[in-house]
Order: sequence, then structure tokens, then C-alpha cells
Amino acid sequence: MTYKAIVVNVVIASPSDVSQERRIAEDVMREWNANHSKARHLVLMPVGWETHSAPQMGGRPQAILNRQILSDCDILVAAFWTRLGSPTGKAPSGTVEEIEEHRAAGGTVLLYFSRAPVQLESVDSAQYKALVAFKESCRRGALFAEYQDPAGFRNIFRNDLTQTVNRLFPGDMSQEAEEDSSVSLSPLSTDATQLLVEAAKAPDGLIVQRYSDDSLSVRTNGRDFCAEPGNPRSEACLRRMIDELEGAGLIEDRSGGKRQVFSVTSRGYETADRHGAA
Repeated sequence: MTYKAIVVNVVIASPSDVSQERRIAEDVMREWNANHSKARHLVLMPVGWETHSAPQMGGRPQAILNRQILSDCDILVAAFWTRLGSPTGKAPSGTVEEIEEHRAAGGTVLLYFSRAPVQLESVDSAQYKALVAFKESCRRGALFAEYQDPAGFRNIFRNDLTQTVNRLFPGDMSQEAEEDSSVSLSPLSTDATQLLVEAAKAPDGLIVQRYSDDSLSVRTNGRDFCAEPGNPRSEACLRRMIDELEGAGLIEDRSGGKRQVFSVTSRGYETADRHGAA
């Protein structure tokens, strides 16, 4: 039986000072997929500028970015700490504009503010003042959550995400996924296909994901797929390859939830064969 699933696009929006929370949000979504995707026929797809935007001319930069990452957005998660972000010409920051655009379209926004200690002399005072003003405005028209540290964010977001998905997509989605081919899993990207084909050639069929010297790498069949050190876009693209393959049921975690070792599934081998694996 062909496995089909509805793809739920979750946009991660934030200023630059909460990069750790961005990674945590992606991790939580991958955990959800590993535990629930097959039974629920849903796949949560992390969406961000690092992986889902491309250079384009013909408009205001933030407006172009909105079209690229918000057009198919189901849920938007936004986190703030000491910065609000740079003005866009329409909103106080790109993150704020993304929130407002998604809310105006009737979308669901999960909004978070960090209460982690910070030395005020180490932050941009204008940015911090703008953030405080935005937070106060949210008190009058939004429900948001606060957290003390990244671990707290992980726990809160994991619970909120599960509740939100259950509310927006109640019950078993298998019949809807089977009846509507437009919500089948999207075709694999070229990079993900290359990784799958290489893994299918490996004698053990394993993919190993690891960090070394603060750089992410993925190894299979004696070949390394490496992120460019210090380049968040490169690292995010590498993680997306794993997300695509796992979300499509082509590989599965063999490291007890640690997401360090993956093995090709029977469906993965069949898919690799169609793409010319030896």
C-alpha cells in the first residue's frame, strides 16, 4: 500500500538572536513526525527562510519572502528574546510582518517570548525598546507564552504543537490523503534523492548524522554530505534532506530517538531503485 500523508507547513519566524529556538522547533517537529506521522497520515514540514526562500527581483524584499514562505503556511511559530528585527517599510520587523500577514489570512500563530536573563548593556537598546512595545501590544490582542530557557521552550512548544495539530487536523487523515492526490507527499528534492540513492547503495543501508567541530555532516556509503561551517542555510538544507526522507517513510531512525543513525526502509529501496540505484 502506498503511504500518503497531508503535509502541514509550519513556518518558523524569529529575529536573529533566537537561532537556538529555531533549531529546537525543527527538532520538535521531527520528533512529532517520528512518533505520529504514520498513524496520523500527517507530516509536519519546518519552513524557514534558510530552506524555502530563493533570490528574486520585482518587489519589496519582505513581500517576496512572504509569498515564498507564507503562501502555503498552516501554522506559524514566532519567538523573541532581545530583538524585534529590522523594519520592512510596512511593519516594525520582518517577523512582525509575517505574523500580521498570517493572522490576516486567518492562520494560526504560536507566539513566544524568552525571559532568559540578559545584560542590557550587551543588547541594542532601540531593538529592546521596540520589542517591549510589541510585547505590550500583544497583551491586548493575543495569547502568548513565555519561557525561561531553551529547554523550557522545547517543553512548551512540544505541548502546544501537539494540541494545535490535534485541533486543526482532528482524527485520522488517511482517507482524505488517499482521496486527494494533491496532498500526497511532495516529490523529493534533488539533494534528498541523491542521499537516498547513495544510502541504498550502502551495504548496511545506513545514514549517520553527526556534528563535528560545530559543523553538521551526513555520511552514507563512504560518502560525506557536509554543511558549510558557520552557514545556517547550508546546515538547514542538510537537515531538510533527512526530514524529507523520514517524513516520506523512506528512512527510519535507528538510534532510539537520538536521530543519529537512520536506515533505508523497504519503500526507500523501492524509491531509490526507480531513481537508478544499483
